[in-house]
Amino acid sequence: MSKISLAVEVAGLDLRSPTMNASGVLGMSAHLLRRIYDAGAGAVVTKSLGPEPRVGHPNPTMVAVEGGFLNALGLPNPGVDGFLDEIRELKAERIPVVASFFGSSVRDFERSARVLSEAGVDALEVNYSCPNVDEMGMLASDAKTVRRVTAAIRGATEKPIFVKLSPNVTDVAEIAMAAERGGADAITAGNTLKGMAIDIDFRRPILANVTGGLSGPALKPVALRCVWEIAEAVRIPVIGCGGVSTWRDAVEFILCGASAVEVGTAININGFEVFRDINEGLTSYLNKNGFKSVEEVVGLAHRR
Repeated sequence: MSKISLAVEVAGLDLRSPTMNASGVLGMSAHLLRRIYDAGAGAVVTKSLGPEPRVGHPNPTMVAVEGGFLNALGLPNPGVDGFLDEIRELKAERIPVVASFFGSSVRDFERSARVLSEAGVDALEVNYSCPNVDEMGMLASDAKTVRRVTAAIRGATEKPIFVKLSPNVTDVAEIAMAAERGGADAITAGNTLKGMAIDIDFRRPILANVTGGLSGPALKPVALRCVWEIAEAVRIPVIGCGGVSTWRDAVEFILCGASAVEVGTAININGFEVFRDINEGLTSYLNKNGFKSVEEVVGLAHRR
């Protein structure tokens, strides 16, 4: 019997398994990212890094809701330059690193892409889609701007570019096609859904920012829909993100057209072992259904 392979290739990036952590979840230090990789992830994704250090929003920034969590952290981070030593430490151990980054101008994006590429990251994930940072709202929903900024980033780096899109748009496939035309090598879909929660005793919004991003199991049907629509519209790989908690969730995303998946809230709930559990479940699923690799399953649900 030939060995079952979980290895996948996404836009030139070879992964030993189709799982990564979602940006913003335990991606703030080399130590935590190493633990994610040791648990079975195929690559690790850094916290979204900005051109300058950022404090983020005041507390409270997170609240549990039905089916998941709302968070409004506001992208706190040490800045691109403040995270370079962490990246170099991971690369010294040959851990595949995807650097997530954001900006408020084309120059921000270009510079960050150059600096991160020179630090040795394996791929760049461009965060156009944080729902609780005001200046990023228009960027995620404007196809012309997405194409223009992506093209600028393409001119600044030879590394694979993953464009992370928001479900909080009218037509996510249109935005994905714009990113592809701008030179994106893959699309990550999606980010959190904009929502809010109310404290009925204080009669006020719970989050200091009023609104936040919904993550967790409640997000999965929306994220699956985004992956499906994007996979039908573009020729580049899609990375599924949103509500992945179990191997079954991962299989659903892969069948919808995702070449890999990112795990976020489930790490906080189930711990690092979620990666090992997903990998073991995927292996069992492939074996039971007569497949030899994950890549055989990608997009099968689209076939008539």
